[in-house]
Amino acid sequence: MSLPDPKSPEPEAIDAAFEVSLRPPLFEEFSGQEKTVARLRLMVEAARQRGDTLQHILLSGPPGLGKTTLAYIIGNAMGSEVRTTSGPMIEKAGDLAGLLTNIERGGILFIDEIHRLQPAIEEYLYPAMEDFKLDIVIDQGPSARSVRLNLAHFTLIGATTRAGMISEPLRSRFGMNCRLDYYPAGQLATIVSRSAGLIGSGIDEDASQEIARRSRGTPRIANNLLRWVRDFAQVRADGKMSAEIAASALTMLEIDEEGFDEMDKRILESLIGLFDGGPVGVNSLAVAIGEEPGTIEEVHEPYLIMQGFLKRTPQGRVAMPKAYRKLGLTEPKKTAQQDLL
Repeated sequence: MSLPDPKSPEPEAIDAAFEVSLRPPLFEEFSGQEKTVARLRLMVEAARQRGDTLQHILLSGPPGLGKTTLAYIIGNAMGSEVRTTSGPMIEKAGDLAGLLTNIERGGILFIDEIHRLQPAIEEYLYPAMEDFKLDIVIDQGPSARSVRLNLAHFTLIGATTRAGMISEPLRSRFGMNCRLDYYPAGQLATIVSRSAGLIGSGIDEDASQEIARRSRGTPRIANNLLRWVRDFAQVRADGKMSAEIAASALTMLEIDEEGFDEMDKRILESLIGLFDGGPVGVNSLAVAIGEEPGTIEEVHEPYLIMQGFLKRTPQGRVAMPKAYRKLGLTEPKKTAQQDLL
């Protein structure tokens, strides 16, 4: 057995690139979402000129588009500390009280997946957002009493992937509601090039475009694919990330030119091959492909619907003509009953 070379770098040095945060710290470095960024920058500038705190902000949209990144950028722009938690982690009023009482004036509380807050916790949050007061009930039964805590003026930034699940009373208490949309390939290519520089890897412009086209409009996916292409190029191409190498690396992951992975193709193949193109319920489709219904609805369907391969109807999921062409099949002629549906 050969001994390790004492001159070789330590594992910590080899993995250091993975520890580099790819999140931009400033508005100027954030690519895409121009309308949302313009509104947030104006809010921040106005608040700073007044010496005031920001309004509460709700950021919604699919996962991986930059909601958490924007929360930290806002914190940096305001010079405020950002405390981070998520909806499921706040289980009782005491958890919320601990978070809010430790925030200084102008501080930011970022709650990810805010739509998963328990209804009882939401009730405690309402006066905190409006009046910066928190009423906590201590003890139980005849000895129960309410204690009012005065809070420093803070900003709540909520992030959600399911905006429709947020109750109207909570939604109405946010002063700004921003929705993030999927990114075009050109903006994703810019993000890929920037990220490649941060992890110390050179990349051709064509390779950035290749990765961007297969990233489903999502920066998080683009950065993950970039790291895979970097590893592939390091082992098989002396570290050179060209368009050909990027295409070969992503083909090895079974990600095609439109960003489809194996599960996306299985969904369409099952929908057309087993259910004659639909309509079919998501539970039946999930059983057919061996996946959880929630994963299909939250991970795969949004992209398939956005790209026009699938549609939801009251009767179930239906394959669109584009799905047949994707699989190299001929769309069957519709019957009168299907036209009615």
